[in-house]
Amino acid sequence: MQTIIEVINLERTFGLNRAVDGITFRVEQGEVFGLLGPNGAGKTTCVRLLNGILPPSGGTMRVFGFDPATQGEQIRRKTGVLTETPALYERLSARENLRFFGTLAEIPEANLPGRVDEMLSFFDLSARGDDKVETFSKGMKQRLALARALIHQPPLLFLDEPTSGLDPEAAQQVNDLIAGLSRRNGQTVVLATHNLLDAQRLCDRVAILNKGRILAIGSLAELSRKLWPVRWVDVTFYGAPAADLSAKVKALRGVMQVVGEDESLAIQVEADEVIPEVVSALVQEKASILKVNPRDYTLEDIYFALQAGEV
Repeated sequence: MQTIIEVINLERTFGLNRAVDGITFRVEQGEVFGLLGPNGAGKTTCVRLLNGILPPSGGTMRVFGFDPATQGEQIRRKTGVLTETPALYERLSARENLRFFGTLAEIPEANLPGRVDEMLSFFDLSARGDDKVETFSKGMKQRLALARALIHQPPLLFLDEPTSGLDPEAAQQVNDLIAGLSRRNGQTVVLATHNLLDAQRLCDRVAILNKGRILAIGSLAELSRKLWPVRWVDVTFYGAPAADLSAKVKALRGVMQVVGEDESLAIQVEADEVIPEVVSALVQEKASILKVNPRDYTLEDIYFALQAGEV
């Protein structure tokens, strides 16, 4: 798989403030990669550095093999950027905005009207295409800003808090679009957000930041295994289990703890592969199993544990 972004020990300071403090990560083609963290964590600064808007204070970075510090123009031809504020011309119509940004992106004049119509239709804005943007709702402006970022069909898209301030329906529309980009077109997406539910649904991997540093990086499964290498499994029975069942389960290879309640057991195992052996043993003991539920950690669990320094 092709590496689209490579960052090594990247730094950016503003006076005494280290907004980006020695971060290292890679983003592969077709991946939705999340930059997660609270306000001030360095997410937006990182996006600006990678697009050549800000020079680094140290470290190296490459985007499509280009150095953003010296080749930002070449990079920006291949990227689309959506900031938290839509950055549109309010007194122009939606169509005029897209034509203007399409021209800046060097879309051939013969192709531009068709591309504008395609974007308006895709984002359900055709009926309002000739209305001034100042008359649009926040959700419509955000959809138009996404159309602007995508009009030149960039292989790399940077989205900075794309659902900020949107109502649930508009946020769902934006998230559905993001989810389909890599699957449909093979586009690579860098999503900077503090919305953990969106990130868990959309991202293949995430980097969790705080005060300019990466606390952890990986997929949800990788981070879960790294932070909590053991697994709890909740087993619910139809009726109370036999009195000695807990002791028999605890004697099994790979079982670390067993906590019993009236009609259930909470079983801590060393690894997922132990779970089928536990279930098989319970069946042999003629336990009436109603439900087996391995506990999964959410991105929210991981995020707050890391931010609090608990792991």
